[in-house]
Amino acid sequence: MNAAATADVVDDIGYGQQFAGWYDRLFPDNASVAVEVERLVSLHPDPGSGTVEFGVGNGRLALPLSRRVGPVTGIDSSPEMLAVLRASLRPDTPVEPVHADIRTYTADRTVGLVYCVCATLSMLLTPEDQQRAVQRAADLLAPGGRLVVETHNKSAIVDLHEGLRRATLFTPYPEAGTGLQSHSVLHPEDSLWHLSHIWYEADGSTRVGTEVSRLTSPEEMDDYARTAGLEPESRFGDWHPDTEPHHALSPLSICTYVKPHRA
Repeated sequence: MNAAATADVVDDIGYGQQFAGWYDRLFPDNASVAVEVERLVSLHPDPGSGTVEFGVGNGRLALPLSRRVGPVTGIDSSPEMLAVLRASLRPDTPVEPVHADIRTYTADRTVGLVYCVCATLSMLLTPEDQQRAVQRAADLLAPGGRLVVETHNKSAIVDLHEGLRRATLFTPYPEAGTGLQSHSVLHPEDSLWHLSHIWYEADGSTRVGTEVSRLTSPEEMDDYARTAGLEPESRFGDWHPDTEPHHALSPLSICTYVKPHRA
């Protein structure tokens, strides 16, 4: 897919400048990737019609998905993340990296599946910008096409703080001596979530990164989709196909929407 119109200057928040060199430590290529890819394959209404990922990053999902469904166009505003992706391309991974803004990206054809995962939509910090991105996705879909959006589950994040504005969390990783310490601050007046991370390697070295996201409820996502002309379809709290239905404390909010066939 060739971009028909992208801005000359792509607005980038600098996520890749901080995380590109160690993103694969935070999100390793493990069994969870295979589960997510399998679910995306099952959600694709027509693999031959094409696929777009909003926020492709280093290609953690797009690369293995392309082996299953064919060409994937990966949109990202981060030159650093796209450089990592390009270095990973192989003849059997037909992913096209595109440096563009998901709020403004357009193309000269439609596709069957657009997906925006790993809370990429949350990196847009206003309802207006989130709506713009969903509208772009809707415009890229052919009738009968599907949009899949994964964000943090807002109510679960709030519950994690146990009524406090600030919290410090530690997540040990399977590799001995590694883990992620996160200093978390909620800004409820704007639904913003500020995280400062320290990554610990087994050799004692550390990496530091900061991110801000806008916590978005599934109901808000449904409103964005309806405004963009899409129909809410399903909602689940995990990528595993046998997971329990989405509920207030589900770790994720994964929502799917369909573009209707118009008479």
